[in-house]
Amino acid sequence: MMMRPALLASAVALCLAAAGPVHAQSSASAKSTKPQAKVKRIAEQPRRHAAPPATPAEIDLPVAAGEQVAAASLAHFGEYQCEFDQKLLVAMNPKHDAYLDVSFRNRTYTMKPVLSHTGAVRLEDVRGQMLLVQIATKSMMIDTKLGQRIVDACMHEKQRVAAAAPPSGEGIGIDPDRAAAKTPEATTAAGPAASPAAEPATTAAR
Repeated sequence: MMMRPALLASAVALCLAAAGPVHAQSSASAKSTKPQAKVKRIAEQPRRHAAPPATPAEIDLPVAAGEQVAAASLAHFGEYQCEFDQKLLVAMNPKHDAYLDVSFRNRTYTMKPVLSHTGAVRLEDVRGQMLLVQIATKSMMIDTKLGQRIVDACMHEKQRVAAAAPPSGEGIGIDPDRAAAKTPEATTAAGPAASPAAEPATTAAR
């Protein structure tokens, strides 16, 4: 018995309608599994850590001479309060006598103390980069390679006391006003002392 064309078309349509959702469902399930597999692969990868900063090679420092030892004894050890709420720390180097360690911004610089002709204490970085200058009332750090000041107005407790003390006229170098004030007094004092010594000579000449 042959099926009528109308019934055949209806049967084909019903078959296609039934197969469509299954195909769509299988495609959706395939798509949903792809992101999960990708997330799993990413999670299985080892986490990469940033490499630690390289430690500078240690320098073979020469034995400190007498002048260096004297300059080291004049340095202020301990914490300094600097501008913009920054801090600086000066300590003795644990391995080398008369060398100092200056810590600032999570970096430590080994420095050689030098006494300048002005009376200031210079802490010179053994690697030739940083310089810490210490005067009576403050200290400052300078990057000698960049030619710029790194931090200023750093005050140790002793420098804070010196800055708060009334001015005494003493300073680094010669005070020209004080030297000029002493000159007339010295001349006046020398004048009367010379006069009595000249009188006997005048009398003898007579």
